[in-house]
Amino acid sequence: MRLTSCLLAKGGAKAVIPSTTSRKQPIRHDRLACWRRNRIERMFPRLSDFRRVATRYDKLARNFLAGAISVATVVWWPT
Repeated sequence: MRLTSCLLAKGGAKAVIPSTTSRKQPIRHDRLACWRRNRIERMFPRLSDFRRVATRYDKLARNFLAGAISVATVVWWPT
């Protein structure tokens, strides 16, 4: 194991991204956690499709946060 992997494992981090198929000793990973992480990672670029959030028209942080949460709800909601 690499030094970085050892340090992360000591901190309680788990591997979520699958290793390459050509690896001699594949790293075990949690498929459900990988799916959840991927879903969240795909949500963030979709937030920038909404002009209000992408350009941050709101001057107050609380208004921006409210707008970002409402947009995230719309994006996250299953269609």
